[in-house]
Amino acid sequence: MRAAPSPTPSSSERGGNARNGPGRRRRLWSIAAAALLAAGTIAPASTAHAEPTLQEVMLVGNNWEGTADVIKSTGDFAKVGRINLVPDKSERLREIYVDPIRLIFFLGIRETVGEGHDQFVDDMYTTPDGSAIVVSRPSFGDVASIDTATGKLKWRFRVSGYRADHMAVSPDGSRVAVSASTGNTVHVLDIRTGRQIGSFATGDKPHENVFTRDGKIWNMSIGEVNNDFDAPWQDFLKGDRKITVADAQTLKVVKTIDMRERLNAFPGGKDFSDSVRPVAFTPDESKMYFQVSFFNGFFEYDVATDRITRMKTLPKNPATSDDRDTFVNDSRHHGMSMDPDGAKLCIAGTMDDYATVVDRTTLQEGPLVPASKPYWATVSGDGKACVISESGADQVTAIDFVTGRKITSVPVGDHPQRVRIAHLPAGWTGPTG
Repeated sequence: MRAAPSPTPSSSERGGNARNGPGRRRRLWSIAAAALLAAGTIAPASTAHAEPTLQEVMLVGNNWEGTADVIKSTGDFAKVGRINLVPDKSERLREIYVDPIRLIFFLGIRETVGEGHDQFVDDMYTTPDGSAIVVSRPSFGDVASIDTATGKLKWRFRVSGYRADHMAVSPDGSRVAVSASTGNTVHVLDIRTGRQIGSFATGDKPHENVFTRDGKIWNMSIGEVNNDFDAPWQDFLKGDRKITVADAQTLKVVKTIDMRERLNAFPGGKDFSDSVRPVAFTPDESKMYFQVSFFNGFFEYDVATDRITRMKTLPKNPATSDDRDTFVNDSRHHGMSMDPDGAKLCIAGTMDDYATVVDRTTLQEGPLVPASKPYWATVSGDGKACVISESGADQVTAIDFVTGRKITSVPVGDHPQRVRIAHLPAGWTGPTG
């Protein structure tokens, strides 16, 4: 919509020709102001808004508690502060309990993916200026922006369907993509305002999202992870699972990848699930590593040739049952990250209760670091450590990429899952409002 044209200024507004008109007075004032400025009597007005000084931190989302712990992104990973990401909890619950359909889904989330708990925090990112944390809240089916200074709700966006899941932020930090897991949709929002820029359709139960440098958004749909059709021969009952690649600007789908076909073409791959879980791209984005449901290991996928090139099976924990029905949301291993050089992969062995660093060239794993239901893996601010969330022990643990050994553990809130690098105002230790 075109803006209305500006009205043509009158002669007096333009300054006019009158000897003592407004234009002459403005010119005299400009001359006087310049003289005072030169003499140092008045200071010039600032021509640019000063950007706030920010500190790099890590956000740890405590899913069952509805909070985020903020820790240092390097060094001893000490705790910086905490913020409540469900300040509007009472209001949201009132809305849900008067809507029978929403209540059914709310209780269903609690009893299935929530393992008997409400899911209040899934994924989180900060705005570029650190003034807000944008969070996906599965049980509320929304994305919300929480003011980091006051702890109050700034905006919220209801996703299609009834559950919000993983997010990703654009390289410039201006947009956030969120999976609407029961709506089979990815919404892309303005991270500052919550306004929807657009959306695109996905397979069943969209999960992981990744912005790539070539201007694409990759979405991985995991299908029906809450039914009990877990045997390999029942794989077709898990829904329409695929990778959907969309143009990050137009949000038009440019490619879909059926990993079932690629697994079938890979030697020994037919018995594996095609439910793609967390992924990690190499720095040049030529290869993608991905985990699938029920598997204690991962695959290597060559983007250019569109085929699976290698598979890595990681050790099983003798104490872990092979009964697929015992795996949380079908995920045996869930969480992986890659160091900045692309030399090492860090793997969260969720049901096997360990994490390990794998050499990407040889695919040889390092020491198995004991961990209680590790649910995510990310990279420290300096790139030297892998940081995993131990959802069974309510702590995060840092592991050295070089040695593969544990550096430290830091206590956090109830059931930590996603861990993300973020930026908050310098000196921030929590909301003051």
